Amino acid sequence: MIAFTLNGEARQYDGEGQMPLLWYLRDILSLTGTKYGCGKGLCGACTVHLNGQAIRSCSVAMERLDGAQITTIEGLASAGDHPLQIAWAEHNVPQCGYCQSGQIMQAAALLAANPNPDQQQIDDAMSGVICRCGTYQRIRAAIASAAGGEA
Repeated sequence: MIAFTLNGEARQYDGEGQMPLLWYLRDILSLTGTKYGCGKGLCGACTVHLNGQAIRSCSVAMERLDGAQITTIEGLASAGDHPLQIAWAEHNVPQCGYCQSGQIMQAAALLAANPNPDQQQIDDAMSGVICRCGTYQRIRAAIASAAGGEA
């Protein structure tokens, strides 16, 4: 039995240990905010937090989660009022929207570790999350805004 915390709620999993966390979230719990992108941990659409660190949920097996704390986009702010979510709307970031939960979760991990990143630190932290629509300038501006800086 694998015991962990998901979005502040205690959970237990007694299934196939090799199942990726992404499939548990989407297929078993119907938490579909975390997206399937490439399935290889390269695009960042499936980004969630594992013990406060941004990880690619398509590449993490359930068996690795015993005792872990996991946060998905649904658990970031129950009312959708996280500073990044507010900044995302203010800066009109989403275009197709597919990558946005991964982008926000990656950015939230950045701001938790570095509340006042400069532009290069933002670019470095976000480089592993692909936006098919190319809204990188708006993403950067929203992160800077959420951090209290200028875009």
